Amino acid sequence: MAARFTAVASTVLGLSLATAGPAAATEAGSWRAYGNTNPITSSPSTWHCASTKTVVTDVLAQVCAIRSSGGGAVQAAVIVRNNRSSLYSVTAAMDLYTSSGGYLGDWVCSSSGVGANSWSVCFGRTLTQSSPVNSVGAANGVGLGKSSNV
Repeated sequence: MAARFTAVASTVLGLSLATAGPAAATEAGSWRAYGNTNPITSSPSTWHCASTKTVVTDVLAQVCAIRSSGGGAVQAAVIVRNNRSSLYSVTAAMDLYTSSGGYLGDWVCSSSGVGANSWSVCFGRTLTQSSPVNSVGAANGVGLGKSSNV
């Protein structure tokens, strides 16, 4: 897991995929803007997140593992909260593993502007998985830790 995440983090920092090793299998994630709506409390899904980290002054992020309300689908996400009065550009990356260490995937969301005083989330692809999962992530090269299992 550490080697894969290092490769993903290398991609976030702008290194070539060709030099990043296992990250060659990394998929593109997708950004979704939430405005002033908290993505966790507005979702019917269960989110288990690592603690919030400061990316830069007034920009916060956390990595999460998400399970659908029906329980059979999962995905990884990085939540970014921009408390600045202007747009802030963020690149995010995360992986998804089963609690027993089974690799499910890596995702990177290329640089996107997170609106002033708003939330945006980088989502990985939704996967069918019944066993518990967790995620490790980064935002602009800042490690966000590891989520608890969901």
